[in-house]
Amino acid sequence: MFAAIFAFTAKAANPYDNPDTIFVARDGTGQFRTVGEAVEVCRAFMEYHKVIYVKNGIYKEKLIIPSWLTNIEICGESKEKTIITYDDHANIRLPETNKGMGTFRTYTVKVEGNDITFKNITIENNAARLGQAVALHTEGDRLVFINCRLLGNQDTVYTGVGGTRLYFKNCYIEGTTDFIFGPSTAWFENCTIHSKQNSYVTAASTPQDVPFGYVFNHCKLTAADGVNKVYLGRPWRPYGYTLFMNCELGSHIVPSGWHNWGKTSNEQTARYMEYNNTGDGAKTSERAAWSKQLTKKEAAQVTLENVFKTDTSWTIE
Repeated sequence: MFAAIFAFTAKAANPYDNPDTIFVARDGTGQFRTVGEAVEVCRAFMEYHKVIYVKNGIYKEKLIIPSWLTNIEICGESKEKTIITYDDHANIRLPETNKGMGTFRTYTVKVEGNDITFKNITIENNAARLGQAVALHTEGDRLVFINCRLLGNQDTVYTGVGGTRLYFKNCYIEGTTDFIFGPSTAWFENCTIHSKQNSYVTAASTPQDVPFGYVFNHCKLTAADGVNKVYLGRPWRPYGYTLFMNCELGSHIVPSGWHNWGKTSNEQTARYMEYNNTGDGAKTSERAAWSKQLTKKEAAQVTLENVFKTDTSWTIE
């Protein structure tokens, strides 16, 4: 009897409940043909590290990493040829309401879980320029993106939850308007930020009680041919925080640097800063008077440890 029960349990066990790498290949040579199928077999709240290795190919899928999944690494064979893509945009009509789907449903990849890593992969929203179209939508904490390409037009990267911590390293991020936006705390290290039209790079909505928002360190800001009037950022919400330090700013960055989103009241609250930048767009003589150039002492306090420190001031004892 016990042997029969054991045999049934063994058959019912998830064969992928282990730290072994699983393989995805669009051409059918892997264990799964889509990334979504591989994500589905991962066990909830894994205490071990699980790699989903994605072979070169174009994966047209709308991918969600749900909140109950942790410790997953999605690693592409190469960042140029391993592509997750979709083409939703905000003005697509929803059949049940006949209204536009809106910005926040347009993601190609949505990451709800914590401790998720993406490496060597492209995440793309290739919708035509018909409205906001998010490629990457984040909600989880402690998310890492290494050597990735994040491609889109308006609203490419939405960092969707205040206080969550994101780390981007050696990534290429492109877009048109507000293409890095939201309330999260995010550190961008050695990334290329590419503007495809005259507009705004960032639109931070950092909550008032969160000490850090977007930090760009050793990044390079570039632009497409003919683009010559780009702002570093504008505050989507009044206390937006954005800092560019040790960055190379191209000539497409306007002399004033920052925009107040048409509200002079934002100038009293927005936290917009620079330090030790170079390039034709880094000249500070005509910067917006309400932005700030950090001193060497102030900049020394902006470290990964300080930026990603957990705030416990909300607790009640």
